[in-house]
Amino acid sequence: MSPERDEAGSMTERDLEARRAIEAVLMAATEPVEARLLAELVELPAARITELCEDLIEEYRRDGRGFVLVFVAGGYRFQTDPELAPYVERFVLEGQHARLSPPALETLAIVAYKQPISRGQLSAIRGVNVEATVRTLLERGYIEEVARDPGPGNAVLYGTTRTFLERVGLGSLDDLPGLGGFVPGPEVVEALERGLRFGDEEPVGDDGGRTEQS
Repeated sequence: MSPERDEAGSMTERDLEARRAIEAVLMAATEPVEARLLAELVELPAARITELCEDLIEEYRRDGRGFVLVFVAGGYRFQTDPELAPYVERFVLEGQHARLSPPALETLAIVAYKQPISRGQLSAIRGVNVEATVRTLLERGYIEEVARDPGPGNAVLYGTTRTFLERVGLGSLDDLPGLGGFVPGPEVVEALERGLRFGDEEPVGDDGGRTEQS
């Protein structure tokens, strides 16, 4: 059964609105959305939602869009057309990641060797406000929240991620080179930069408090 249409053969206003709502919700979603949930949102039967989604799937295929609507893991989601994967991979690997600045790399190295560590401890060691740098490292997926300090304030403690290990080519943190001092030297920062660099974009650095020139 196709989506409901009026006497002229055009889709009804209710279905058109539902289609737009489905597109908006799926665009904002990070996980596949079940037809049942979409039905609750637009107040239509789940069967009608399935029909509308199937109609959208065919429309996107027919128009040759760069994205597709698919049913996966029990729900619907948008994804890039598999035929365009080479372009997407090139974008992700070459165009999406700005190079980390030396101050950001130093902060990352300190986390790697001292974890778990709080922002306050990082700022004290670096002598600068690391708020922006920590945010950048979180966004890149190189560090994550791993615990809470049991002391006053229950500060968030950070540690490195699996992504960090993958980027620098380490099997585990036990493979980190030994350091005589706590703050890594230039050679360690350089090694980290080689593993984390993606292209020749301008470096991203601290933007809060006193900053260092990079």
